[in-house]
Amino acid sequence: MANDVERQRIDRWLWHARLVRTRGAAAALAGSGYVRVNGARINAPGRMIRAGDVITIALDRGVRVLKVIGFVDRRGPAPSAAALYQDVQ
Repeated sequence: MANDVERQRIDRWLWHARLVRTRGAAAALAGSGYVRVNGARINAPGRMIRAGDVITIALDRGVRVLKVIGFVDRRGPAPSAAALYQDVQ
């Protein structure tokens, strides 16, 4: 499932990790300032992230702080999506 990708766009990763329902929603979330990478607010869905980065996301149901563990090429089922990150809080 995981591959040798070393980095990925934040919008793709949010969608693959099933934190949002659509890729468009992921791009809107990243573009509107509700996402931080390693503490720095981002405003571009094309921002590249790497394994080990800490992502802070303000969602309707609260704030989530996640450590990026891996990447996949395609969006899969929820159990494989949960393997892409580790909850920090």
